[in-house]
Amino acid sequence: MSKLVITARGTAHRAAAAAPNVPPAPRWARLAAGAAVLSTIPSGLWRIAFGFGVPVGFSGATAAAYGAHQPGWGTVYCVALSALAETLAFLTLGLVRPWGLVAPRWIPLIGGRRVRPLAAIVPALLGSAVLTYIGTAALLGGWAHNLAEPDSPHGFAAVVMTLAYLPLVAWGPLLGAVALDYARRTLRRRR
Repeated sequence: MSKLVITARGTAHRAAAAAPNVPPAPRWARLAAGAAVLSTIPSGLWRIAFGFGVPVGFSGATAAAYGAHQPGWGTVYCVALSALAETLAFLTLGLVRPWGLVAPRWIPLIGGRRVRPLAAIVPALLGSAVLTYIGTAALLGGWAHNLAEPDSPHGFAAVVMTLAYLPLVAWGPLLGAVALDYARRTLRRRR
């Protein structure tokens, strides 16, 4: 049995009867999920520009090596990597939206079925741990080490690249906080 639900945007959809026992995500979790999605956009745009051959500050042999594949497979790689990162970040919204509790009907095989909480929680927490580790390593010297390379961007180009990638540091902790809230809301109903 399902019931008609009217969302904040005024659109109607059917929610499965299995999901009503889960309380809605708090405002802070919805904001954190949105921020997680937004955190990947600056680096994605920088990477796509780089993939299409926009000069972003690399020089010497590194610039020649990249330039040999841009445009070309290097472009495809940069666009695909950016799309993958944004898609994975977008999944964070499932932890605060109804489609994170009941899979949308249009998804083959699982459409209309309740999402098992651990099927969302485990990958989200693992992803959060990996992203937080990478972000922390970058902040604690990895980024400075990479920018110290002679062919790396310097000056204004280094500032632009740093500002594009800096928001990614927040992705892991934001994902972790939202995943813990999702676990709190979905697992406590099983007791």
